[in-house]
Amino acid sequence: MSKATVVFGGPSAEHDISILTGLQAERVLSRAGVDVQCLYWARSEDFHLVPTGTEARDYLGGPPAGSKKVEIRLGAEKGSGFYLPGMRAKKVELGAVLSTLHGGAGESGGAQALFSMLGIPATGGTLAAAALGMDKLAFGGVMTAAGVPSLDRQLLSATAEPGFEGPYIIKPRFGGSSIGIEVVEDLETARALLATSPHLREGAVVEPNRPDLFDLNVSVRTAPTLQVSDVERPLRPSDGAIYDYSAKYLHTEGLASAPREFPADIPDALRDRMQELARRVVELTGLTGVLRIDFLSDGAEELYVNEVNSIPGALALYLWPQTTPAEVLTSALAEAEKLPPRATWNYEEGVALRAAGGIASKLAGLPGER
Repeated sequence: MSKATVVFGGPSAEHDISILTGLQAERVLSRAGVDVQCLYWARSEDFHLVPTGTEARDYLGGPPAGSKKVEIRLGAEKGSGFYLPGMRAKKVELGAVLSTLHGGAGESGGAQALFSMLGIPATGGTLAAAALGMDKLAFGGVMTAAGVPSLDRQLLSATAEPGFEGPYIIKPRFGGSSIGIEVVEDLETARALLATSPHLREGAVVEPNRPDLFDLNVSVRTAPTLQVSDVERPLRPSDGAIYDYSAKYLHTEGLASAPREFPADIPDALRDRMQELARRVVELTGLTGVLRIDFLSDGAEELYVNEVNSIPGALALYLWPQTTPAEVLTSALAEAEKLPPRATWNYEEGVALRAAGGIASKLAGLPGER
């Protein structure tokens, strides 16, 4: 692999975690001999080329020292892409992009659309697949329609009833990392949160709260072949609280040091079912790269697909102990390079335009038009 660019940051509540994941990925690729550079999507929504070897603390005040702001240009004379501005703007060659953008537009299809338009190969799945993975309501609906076991999940509405009794667990419809998740006893409280929580501005879903179930996770790699990792059991706090943002990320050593049981002490039959369902989730969503799929289970008979993370924290490298991190990342980049940079566009060669006649005829039947 001649060149790669790690992209991190982005307009998301998970901005800081994205920086940590991106810097980890940069170190892994650099130590493997890859010519790697870093592209930081700042909170100001500008993109910056940043020096290699930066530390997390360097981003506390914004782009670190030595950063160079870059511009996005579509249809530029030298080709669409990222440019260093100036009298003689220079195009920045990115190679393949490793996206470590968690949440927000970076994970839900925005970055995928951008790189597709620029003709730049990037990990993170297609726009449509990424959007499906981020939308908890749509993802749950697809799973249910396909017969994949999932807990009942409904839109939290100011008027419609969810169809099941509390207590409820409320989640942002578009989001991850357990940010904004709340457990409430009744619908009135749930609706109050819908109106007041900054994390629920784009909508929320509600599910029955099942404290008798616990979390189980697997990672999936789609390159060089479809592989499913062994099962991880994140360990909840002793008070039984949900596995939240703090438990996942606020450890000096990162996700690998978060309280967990790996491999999970579960029956082999349950492990096999999880891994088979993980393959089914990949098939149904069309996601590619390195994913994490989260389940809920009672450890015996009950097993439910909870959600999919198309760009998981630390890229789930800690769930592949028998594979070097460099191999996981370079395989994902190689897969991105082989995929078409944009969806195939089929044109009708002007058939509809020639048949249209004048636009006045198209307006004639509209209300108020004569």
